[in-house]
Amino acid sequence: MELTLLGTGAPEGLPRPDCPCARCAVSRGPYVRAATALLVDGALLLDLTPGAALAAARAGHSLVGVRQVLLTHPHDGPAVELPPGLPTAGRVPDGRELTLISGHTVRAVPMDAPGTGYEVTSPDGEHVLYLPPGGGPAGLPDHGRPPYDMVLGDVIGRPDTLARLRASGAVGPTTDVVAVHLDHDVPPGPELDRLLAAAGARAVPDGTTLTVGEYHAVPEPPRRTLVTGGARSGKSLEAERRLETFPEVLYVATAGKREGDPEWAERVGAHRERRPGSWRTAETCDLVPLLADEGPALLIDCLGLWLTDAMDRIDAWDDERWSSGGREALRERVAELVAAVRATRRTVVAVTNEVGSGVVPATPSGRRFRDELGRLNAAFGDECEQILLVAAGQPLILRG
Repeated sequence: MELTLLGTGAPEGLPRPDCPCARCAVSRGPYVRAATALLVDGALLLDLTPGAALAAARAGHSLVGVRQVLLTHPHDGPAVELPPGLPTAGRVPDGRELTLISGHTVRAVPMDAPGTGYEVTSPDGEHVLYLPPGGGPAGLPDHGRPPYDMVLGDVIGRPDTLARLRASGAVGPTTDVVAVHLDHDVPPGPELDRLLAAAGARAVPDGTTLTVGEYHAVPEPPRRTLVTGGARSGKSLEAERRLETFPEVLYVATAGKREGDPEWAERVGAHRERRPGSWRTAETCDLVPLLADEGPALLIDCLGLWLTDAMDRIDAWDDERWSSGGREALRERVAELVAAVRATRRTVVAVTNEVGSGVVPATPSGRRFRDELGRLNAAFGDECEQILLVAAGQPLILRG
Protein backbone atom coordinates (compact mmCIF):
# COMPACT_ATOMS: atom_id res chain seq x y z
CA MET A 1 0.00 0.00 0.00
CA GLU A 2 1.33 3.43 -1.00
CA LEU A 3 0.29 6.55 0.89
CA THR A 4 0.97 9.98 -0.58
CA LEU A 5 0.72 12.88 1.84
CA LEU A 6 -0.69 15.75 -0.24
CA GLY A 7 -0.35 17.89 2.88
CA THR A 8 0.87 17.41 6.46
CA GLY A 9 -0.29 20.60 8.16
CA ALA A 10 -3.19 21.73 10.33
CA PRO A 11 -6.49 22.63 8.62
CA GLU A 12 -5.35 26.25 8.13
CA GLY A 13 -1.96 25.19 6.81
CA LEU A 14 1.49 26.43 7.79
CA PRO A 15 2.26 29.29 7.68
CA ARG A 16 -1.23 30.50 8.51
CA PRO A 17 -2.47 33.33 6.30
CA ASP A 18 -1.74 36.76 7.81
CA CYS A 19 -0.26 35.25 11.01
CA PRO A 20 2.70 37.33 12.31
CA CYS A 21 4.04 34.69 14.77
CA ALA A 22 7.69 33.58 14.74
CA ARG A 23 6.86 29.98 13.75
CA CYS A 24 4.88 31.10 10.71
CA ALA A 25 7.67 33.53 9.80
CA VAL A 26 10.23 30.71 9.49
CA SER A 27 7.86 28.24 7.80
CA ARG A 28 9.29 28.62 4.33
CA GLY A 29 10.51 26.23 1.64
CA PRO A 30 10.42 22.62 2.90
CA TYR A 31 8.67 23.76 6.09
CA VAL A 32 5.53 24.96 4.30
CA ARG A 33 2.69 22.53 5.02
CA ALA A 34 -0.71 22.42 3.35
CA ALA A 35 -3.72 21.00 5.19
CA THR A 36 -3.28 17.26 5.72
CA ALA A 37 -4.78 14.99 3.05
CA LEU A 38 -3.89 11.39 2.24
CA LEU A 39 -4.03 9.59 -1.11
CA VAL A 40 -4.12 5.80 -0.72
CA ASP A 41 -2.97 3.73 -3.72
CA GLY A 42 -4.49 6.36 -6.01
CA ALA A 43 -7.95 4.97 -5.17
CA LEU A 44 -8.93 6.56 -1.85
CA LEU A 45 -8.61 10.20 -0.78
CA LEU A 46 -8.86 10.95 2.93
CA ASP A 47 -9.81 14.62 3.37
CA LEU A 48 -10.48 16.92 0.45
CA THR A 49 -8.37 20.07 0.76
CA PRO A 50 -7.86 23.13 -1.46
CA GLY A 51 -5.43 22.40 -4.27
CA ALA A 52 -5.58 18.61 -3.86
CA ALA A 53 -5.29 17.93 -7.60
CA LEU A 54 -2.28 20.24 -7.96
CA ALA A 55 -0.64 18.75 -4.86
CA ALA A 56 -1.10 15.25 -6.30
CA ALA A 57 0.41 16.33 -9.62
CA ARG A 58 3.43 17.84 -7.87
CA ALA A 59 3.92 14.52 -6.09
CA GLY A 60 3.75 12.66 -9.41
CA HIS A 61 0.23 11.29 -8.96
CA SER A 62 -3.25 11.86 -10.34
CA LEU A 63 -6.70 11.89 -8.74
CA VAL A 64 -8.27 10.33 -11.84
CA GLY A 65 -8.41 6.87 -10.26
CA VAL A 66 -9.92 8.00 -6.94
CA ARG A 67 -13.13 6.07 -6.24
CA GLN A 68 -13.92 7.34 -2.76
CA VAL A 69 -13.35 10.60 -0.87
CA LEU A 70 -13.84 10.47 2.90
CA LEU A 71 -13.75 13.26 5.48
CA THR A 72 -12.28 13.05 8.96
CA HIS A 73 -12.78 16.56 10.36
CA PRO A 74 -15.77 17.24 12.65
CA HIS A 75 -17.20 19.48 9.92
CA ASP A 76 -17.21 19.35 6.14
CA GLY A 77 -14.62 22.11 5.98
CA PRO A 78 -14.55 25.19 3.76
CA ALA A 79 -16.14 25.10 0.33
CA VAL A 80 -13.63 23.37 -1.94
CA GLU A 81 -13.99 23.14 -5.69
CA LEU A 82 -14.39 19.46 -6.58
CA PRO A 83 -11.81 18.41 -9.17
CA PRO A 84 -13.42 17.01 -12.37
CA GLY A 85 -14.28 13.31 -12.10
CA LEU A 86 -13.83 13.13 -8.33
CA PRO A 87 -16.73 11.61 -6.36
CA THR A 88 -18.52 13.73 -3.77
CA ALA A 89 -16.87 13.68 -0.36
CA GLY A 90 -18.68 11.68 2.31
CA ARG A 91 -18.24 10.13 5.72
CA VAL A 92 -18.59 6.56 7.00
CA PRO A 93 -20.70 6.27 10.19
CA ASP A 94 -18.76 5.24 13.30
CA GLY A 95 -18.17 1.50 13.47
CA ARG A 96 -19.33 0.88 9.90
CA GLU A 97 -17.15 -0.71 7.26
CA LEU A 98 -16.83 0.17 3.59
CA THR A 99 -15.28 -2.02 0.87
CA LEU A 100 -13.95 -0.23 -2.21
CA ILE A 101 -13.88 -1.64 -5.73
CA SER A 102 -10.08 -1.47 -5.44
CA GLY A 103 -10.22 -4.12 -2.69
CA HIS A 104 -9.40 -1.76 0.18
CA THR A 105 -11.51 -1.99 3.33
CA VAL A 106 -12.22 1.16 5.33
CA ARG A 107 -13.66 1.11 8.85
CA ALA A 108 -14.74 4.26 10.67
CA VAL A 109 -13.24 4.43 14.17
CA PRO A 110 -15.21 6.32 16.87
CA MET A 111 -13.23 9.26 18.26
CA ASP A 112 -12.95 10.74 21.75
CA ALA A 113 -13.34 14.18 20.15
CA PRO A 114 -15.45 15.44 17.22
CA GLY A 115 -14.37 13.88 13.93
CA THR A 116 -13.91 10.47 12.31
CA GLY A 117 -10.87 8.22 12.18
CA TYR A 118 -10.34 5.49 9.61
CA GLU A 119 -8.68 2.09 9.60
CA VAL A 120 -7.62 1.25 6.06
CA THR A 121 -6.73 -2.33 5.14
CA SER A 122 -5.16 -3.06 1.78
CA PRO A 123 -5.99 -6.14 -0.34
CA ASP A 124 -2.67 -7.58 0.90
CA GLY A 125 -3.63 -7.11 4.55
CA GLU A 126 -1.54 -4.05 5.39
CA HIS A 127 -3.21 -2.08 8.16
CA VAL A 128 -3.12 1.72 8.60
CA LEU A 129 -4.81 4.07 11.09
CA TYR A 130 -5.49 7.69 10.09
CA LEU A 131 -6.74 10.11 12.76
CA PRO A 132 -8.27 13.60 12.50
CA PRO A 133 -6.68 16.68 14.09
CA GLY A 134 -7.07 16.68 17.86
CA GLY A 135 -8.66 13.23 17.93
CA GLY A 136 -7.89 9.77 19.26
CA PRO A 137 -9.80 6.48 19.25
CA ALA A 138 -12.49 6.23 21.91
CA GLY A 139 -11.89 3.28 24.23
CA LEU A 140 -8.89 1.07 23.51
CA PRO A 141 -8.75 -1.37 26.43
CA ASP A 142 -7.34 -4.18 24.27
CA HIS A 143 -6.58 -3.90 20.56
CA GLY A 144 -6.88 -7.68 20.14
CA ARG A 145 -5.05 -7.83 16.80
CA PRO A 146 -1.51 -7.29 15.44
CA PRO A 147 -0.21 -3.71 15.71
CA TYR A 148 -0.91 -1.27 12.89
CA ASP A 149 1.74 -1.10 10.20
CA MET A 150 1.43 2.69 10.17
CA VAL A 151 -0.35 5.34 12.21
CA LEU A 152 -0.83 8.91 11.02
CA GLY A 153 -2.17 11.36 13.58
CA ASP A 154 -1.80 14.47 15.69
CA VAL A 155 1.26 13.32 17.65
CA ILE A 156 2.15 16.81 18.89
CA GLY A 157 -1.36 17.91 19.85
CA ARG A 158 -2.50 14.56 21.29
CA PRO A 159 0.53 12.67 22.65
CA ASP A 160 -1.81 10.82 25.04
CA THR A 161 -3.41 9.12 22.04
CA LEU A 162 -0.08 7.56 21.08
CA ALA A 163 0.45 6.47 24.69
CA ARG A 164 -2.96 4.74 24.76
CA LEU A 165 -2.34 3.07 21.40
CA ARG A 166 0.94 1.69 22.73
CA ALA A 167 -0.67 0.52 25.96
CA SER A 168 -3.38 -1.36 24.02
CA GLY A 169 -0.92 -3.02 21.63
CA ALA A 170 -2.25 -1.10 18.62
CA VAL A 171 1.17 0.53 18.18
CA GLY A 172 4.14 -1.80 18.49
CA PRO A 173 7.92 -1.56 18.06
CA THR A 174 7.66 -1.85 14.26
CA THR A 175 4.75 0.56 13.76
CA ASP A 176 5.72 3.56 11.63
CA VAL A 177 4.24 6.60 13.42
CA VAL A 178 3.96 9.69 11.21
CA ALA A 179 2.98 13.08 12.61
CA VAL A 180 0.43 15.08 10.58
CA HIS A 181 -1.87 18.07 11.23
CA LEU A 182 1.25 20.05 12.20
CA ASP A 183 0.39 23.60 13.25
CA HIS A 184 2.34 26.75 14.11
CA ASP A 185 2.63 25.71 17.76
CA VAL A 186 5.27 23.10 16.85
CA PRO A 187 8.96 23.96 16.46
CA PRO A 188 10.28 23.89 12.90
CA GLY A 189 13.11 21.90 11.40
CA PRO A 190 15.55 19.85 13.48
CA GLU A 191 13.82 20.68 16.75
CA LEU A 192 10.59 19.09 15.47
CA ASP A 193 12.54 16.00 14.41
CA ARG A 194 14.13 15.78 17.88
CA LEU A 195 10.79 16.20 19.63
CA LEU A 196 9.17 13.50 17.49
CA ALA A 197 12.14 11.15 17.84
CA ALA A 198 11.60 11.24 21.62
CA ALA A 199 8.07 9.98 20.90
CA GLY A 200 9.24 7.29 18.45
CA ALA A 201 7.64 9.18 15.56
CA ARG A 202 8.69 11.20 12.51
CA ALA A 203 7.47 13.92 10.17
CA VAL A 204 7.81 14.07 6.38
CA PRO A 205 7.47 16.93 3.88
CA ASP A 206 4.32 17.48 1.83
CA GLY A 207 4.22 15.31 -1.27
CA THR A 208 6.06 12.37 0.31
CA THR A 209 4.94 8.89 -0.75
CA LEU A 210 5.26 6.25 1.96
CA THR A 211 5.25 2.53 1.27
CA VAL A 212 3.49 0.69 4.09
CA GLY A 213 5.47 -2.27 5.34
CA GLU A 214 8.73 -0.98 3.88
CA TYR A 215 11.50 -1.03 6.46
CA HIS A 216 12.05 2.31 8.10
CA ALA A 217 14.20 2.74 11.16
CA VAL A 218 11.80 3.66 13.96
CA PRO A 219 13.37 6.40 16.11
CA GLU A 220 14.60 4.92 19.36
CA PRO A 221 14.23 7.32 22.30
CA PRO A 222 17.36 7.60 24.48
CA ARG A 223 17.11 5.32 27.52
CA ARG A 224 18.78 7.79 29.92
CA THR A 225 18.37 11.54 29.55
CA LEU A 226 19.49 14.42 31.78
CA VAL A 227 17.67 17.74 31.40
CA THR A 228 19.36 20.72 33.02
CA GLY A 229 18.62 24.44 33.10
CA GLY A 230 18.13 27.46 35.28
CA ALA A 231 15.10 28.45 37.34
CA ARG A 232 11.87 28.68 35.32
CA SER A 233 13.76 27.77 32.15
CA GLY A 234 11.19 25.14 31.12
CA LYS A 235 13.34 22.14 31.99
CA SER A 236 10.60 20.22 33.83
CA LEU A 237 8.15 20.75 30.98
CA GLU A 238 10.76 19.54 28.48
CA ALA A 239 11.35 16.41 30.58
CA GLU A 240 7.61 15.68 30.73
CA ARG A 241 7.27 16.11 26.96
CA ARG A 242 9.87 13.41 26.42
CA LEU A 243 7.69 10.81 28.15
CA GLU A 244 4.13 11.92 27.35
CA THR A 245 3.73 9.25 24.63
CA PHE A 246 4.81 6.41 26.96
CA PRO A 247 1.96 4.15 28.13
CA GLU A 248 3.24 4.16 31.74
CA VAL A 249 5.40 6.61 33.66
CA LEU A 250 6.39 6.80 37.33
CA TYR A 251 6.96 10.42 38.32
CA VAL A 252 9.52 10.52 41.14
CA ALA A 253 9.15 13.73 43.14
CA THR A 254 12.20 14.31 45.33
CA ALA A 255 10.74 17.49 46.88
CA GLY A 256 8.49 15.90 49.47
CA LYS A 257 5.98 18.00 51.38
CA ARG A 258 6.60 21.37 53.01
CA GLU A 259 4.04 22.03 55.69
CA GLY A 260 2.90 25.64 56.00
CA ASP A 261 4.34 26.71 52.62
CA PRO A 262 1.39 27.55 50.31
CA GLU A 263 3.64 28.85 47.52
CA TRP A 264 5.46 25.49 47.36
CA ALA A 265 2.13 23.64 47.40
CA GLU A 266 1.02 25.77 44.44
CA ARG A 267 4.17 24.87 42.51
CA VAL A 268 3.68 21.16 43.17
CA GLY A 269 0.01 21.37 42.20
CA ALA A 270 0.82 23.08 38.89
CA HIS A 271 3.26 20.28 38.01
CA ARG A 272 0.71 17.61 38.96
CA GLU A 273 -2.12 19.15 36.92
CA ARG A 274 -0.19 19.22 33.67
CA ARG A 275 0.94 15.59 33.93
CA PRO A 276 -1.14 12.89 32.18
CA GLY A 277 -3.71 11.26 34.45
CA SER A 278 -2.25 7.80 33.77
CA TRP A 279 1.09 8.68 35.40
CA ARG A 280 1.78 7.49 38.93
CA THR A 281 3.70 9.55 41.50
CA ALA A 282 6.21 8.49 44.13
CA GLU A 283 7.49 11.05 46.63
CA THR A 284 10.90 9.74 47.61
CA CYS A 285 14.63 10.42 47.49
CA ASP A 286 15.46 6.69 47.62
CA LEU A 287 16.31 6.45 43.93
CA VAL A 288 18.69 3.47 43.88
CA PRO A 289 16.03 0.76 44.48
CA LEU A 290 13.76 2.34 41.84
CA LEU A 291 16.55 2.33 39.28
CA ALA A 292 17.36 -1.31 40.11
CA ASP A 293 13.75 -2.50 39.73
CA GLU A 294 12.00 -3.42 36.51
CA GLY A 295 9.09 -1.20 35.63
CA PRO A 296 7.81 1.74 33.59
CA ALA A 297 9.79 4.82 32.63
CA LEU A 298 10.98 7.07 35.45
CA LEU A 299 10.84 10.85 35.48
CA ILE A 300 13.02 12.12 38.34
CA ASP A 301 12.42 15.74 39.31
CA CYS A 302 14.89 16.80 40.52
CA LEU A 303 18.51 15.95 41.37
CA GLY A 304 19.05 19.28 43.15
CA LEU A 305 16.44 18.37 45.76
CA TRP A 306 17.84 14.83 45.97
CA LEU A 307 21.23 16.34 46.79
CA THR A 308 19.67 18.64 49.40
CA ASP A 309 18.17 15.60 51.11
CA ALA A 310 21.46 13.70 50.92
CA MET A 311 23.32 16.60 52.49
CA ASP A 312 20.65 16.96 55.19
CA ARG A 313 21.06 13.32 56.19
CA ILE A 314 24.75 13.71 56.95
CA ASP A 315 24.54 17.32 58.20
CA ALA A 316 26.90 18.35 55.40
CA TRP A 317 25.99 22.00 55.95
CA ASP A 318 28.11 22.04 59.09
CA ASP A 319 31.75 22.82 58.33
CA GLU A 320 33.14 20.54 61.03
CA ARG A 321 30.89 17.61 60.09
CA TRP A 322 31.81 18.10 56.43
CA SER A 323 35.54 17.98 57.08
CA SER A 324 35.32 15.03 59.48
CA GLY A 325 33.74 12.47 57.18
CA GLY A 326 30.75 14.25 55.66
CA ARG A 327 32.48 14.79 52.34
CA GLU A 328 33.32 11.08 52.00
CA ALA A 329 29.81 10.03 53.04
CA LEU A 330 28.22 12.23 50.40
CA ARG A 331 30.59 11.07 47.67
CA GLU A 332 29.70 7.46 48.54
CA ARG A 333 25.99 8.17 48.19
CA VAL A 334 26.50 9.96 44.87
CA ALA A 335 28.63 7.04 43.63
CA GLU A 336 25.80 4.61 44.52
CA LEU A 337 23.32 6.71 42.54
CA VAL A 338 25.63 6.98 39.53
CA ALA A 339 26.26 3.21 39.57
CA ALA A 340 22.49 2.59 39.68
CA VAL A 341 21.96 4.88 36.68
CA ARG A 342 24.70 3.04 34.78
CA ALA A 343 23.11 -0.36 35.48
CA THR A 344 19.42 0.49 35.13
CA ARG A 345 17.31 -1.10 32.39
CA ARG A 346 14.50 1.41 32.78
CA THR A 347 13.96 4.48 30.63
CA VAL A 348 14.99 7.43 32.80
CA VAL A 349 14.58 11.18 32.33
CA ALA A 350 16.09 13.20 35.16
CA VAL A 351 15.80 16.93 35.79
CA THR A 352 18.52 18.94 37.49
CA ASN A 353 19.44 22.56 38.13
CA GLU A 354 22.25 24.40 36.41
CA VAL A 355 23.97 26.40 39.14
CA GLY A 356 27.19 28.36 39.43
CA SER A 357 26.64 30.64 36.43
CA GLY A 358 25.48 33.58 38.52
CA VAL A 359 26.16 35.07 41.94
CA VAL A 360 28.69 33.23 44.10
CA PRO A 361 26.92 32.01 47.29
CA ALA A 362 27.80 34.10 50.33
CA THR A 363 28.24 31.17 52.74
CA PRO A 364 30.55 28.14 52.79
CA SER A 365 27.54 25.79 52.88
CA GLY A 366 26.00 27.50 49.86
CA ARG A 367 29.23 27.20 47.89
CA ARG A 368 29.49 23.58 49.02
CA PHE A 369 26.04 22.79 47.61
CA ARG A 370 26.86 24.55 44.34
CA ASP A 371 30.09 22.60 43.93
CA GLU A 372 28.57 19.23 44.83
CA LEU A 373 25.61 19.73 42.48
CA GLY A 374 28.01 20.55 39.67
CA ARG A 375 29.91 17.32 40.39
CA LEU A 376 26.66 15.32 40.62
CA ASN A 377 25.41 16.70 37.30
CA ALA A 378 28.68 15.83 35.58
CA ALA A 379 28.78 12.28 37.00
CA PHE A 380 25.09 11.59 36.32
CA GLY A 381 25.30 13.07 32.82
CA ASP A 382 28.30 10.89 32.06
CA GLU A 383 25.97 7.86 32.22
CA CYS A 384 23.28 9.37 29.95
CA GLU A 385 22.87 8.90 26.23
CA GLN A 386 21.40 12.38 25.91
CA ILE A 387 21.89 15.66 27.81
CA LEU A 388 19.76 18.74 27.20
CA LEU A 389 20.27 22.30 28.41
CA VAL A 390 17.05 24.32 28.50
CA ALA A 391 17.41 28.10 28.28
CA ALA A 392 14.49 30.52 27.76
CA GLY A 393 12.27 27.53 27.09
CA GLN A 394 14.50 26.29 24.24
CA PRO A 395 16.21 22.88 24.56
CA LEU A 396 19.82 22.74 23.39
CA ILE A 397 21.34 19.32 22.77
CA LEU A 398 24.64 18.92 24.58
CA ARG A 399 24.93 15.19 23.86
CA GLY A 400 22.99 12.68 21.79
